[in-house]
Amino acid sequence: MKVLLLNQCFYPDVVSTAQHLTDLATELVARGHQVTVITGNRGYDDPSLRFPKEELWKGIKIIRIPALVSGKGPKWRRALNFGSFLVACALRLSFLPRFDAVIALTSPPLISVLGALFAQLRGGEFFFWVMDLNPDEAIAAGWLERDSLFARLLDRNLRYSLRRAARVIALDRFMKDRLLSKGACAEQVVVLPPWSHDDAIEYDAVRRDEFRERHKLTEKFVVMYSGNHSPCHPLDTVLEAARRLEGNEKIAFCFVGGGSEKIKVRTFAARHSLKNIVCLPYQPLADLAGSLSAADLHTVVMGDDFTGIVHPCKIYNILRIGTALLYVGPEKSHITEVMAEAGDGAVYSARHGDVESVVEHIRQAELSGFVSQPHPPLANQFSKGLLLPQLIEIVESIPATEPLQARPVPSNNPTLLS
Repeated sequence: MKVLLLNQCFYPDVVSTAQHLTDLATELVARGHQVTVITGNRGYDDPSLRFPKEELWKGIKIIRIPALVSGKGPKWRRALNFGSFLVACALRLSFLPRFDAVIALTSPPLISVLGALFAQLRGGEFFFWVMDLNPDEAIAAGWLERDSLFARLLDRNLRYSLRRAARVIALDRFMKDRLLSKGACAEQVVVLPPWSHDDAIEYDAVRRDEFRERHKLTEKFVVMYSGNHSPCHPLDTVLEAARRLEGNEKIAFCFVGGGSEKIKVRTFAARHSLKNIVCLPYQPLADLAGSLSAADLHTVVMGDDFTGIVHPCKIYNILRIGTALLYVGPEKSHITEVMAEAGDGAVYSARHGDVESVVEHIRQAELSGFVSQPHPPLANQFSKGLLLPQLIEIVESIPATEPLQARPVPSNNPTLLS
């Protein structure tokens, strides 16, 4: 089977969507499929990184295209980056032949429209892997007015992508509900969370110590936020907790990753002259076990208005590591459901703005002396070994010659989440 993958991020980029799409591509090749990827030619978070224009890597044909401007920043810059990338992608697609399956993610917004239109014109089936939901995300973040012309355009194009998709992969049941409200058929939508990188990540005491020593965190109780820093994951409450705990020399806050809001963390630390905040870039996958193991308390943050719009997949790697967990976000979300399964243990929860509770939870976690304890079978529910084969099965279960209306969602796999 010939498969085309579309997303602005792919190997060797280290952001989450790049890693998950790379996992999918390598597994498809391992199963004998021909895989082509159209992606960006710069690092998503670090545009100074330049990648080869074309490359054959592990049997995957990678076509990398430019955007007119690169990097994040002001809204106009991001819009120009996304728009110029989409134009370049559309031009490149016009020279490609038919594929049996076209799989589009959601970076940038509207790339799913190109995938759906390409499949409609060339033939083959379109699969929509929804990593986040727009225009809902842009509206919730305050970037777009709900009734604006561009918001309505984005919504119309999202609905077109949903109508054309043979299957829609949602990340949790809250996202599925939103997709159904936008016209997706229940039979179309499969709930499949993004997996942990269990082949590369486990608690590593040696690399924990190396990471902590390298960044002067030895003998500290480390509260870590690792991942994308964006308006979808507002860090104000955690930052204010760091300010209030400045006098406790034993507690350090480590912010690892990137994103448009990373500058706010640095600015906050500088404005208040906080020496208990350490900011680090995204860590390569090979080093991720060490950086995640270095935390004594991991934080997962989700904005109040983003349930079903974004999906903090960082929780799955945290479960693999087994550290204590602090969640700051809405009371009802996929994260709170996962935490309920984890039990009462070293799991803490607070709402945005409740700085007192966050400070108290951090103090309790420090005093508890909790030792990392991975959470099988809970962690195993979100393993790459379990979930990636299910995604492959979804793609392989729909032969290109079979009529779309006659295709049921595979039901013979008891582990398929729904």
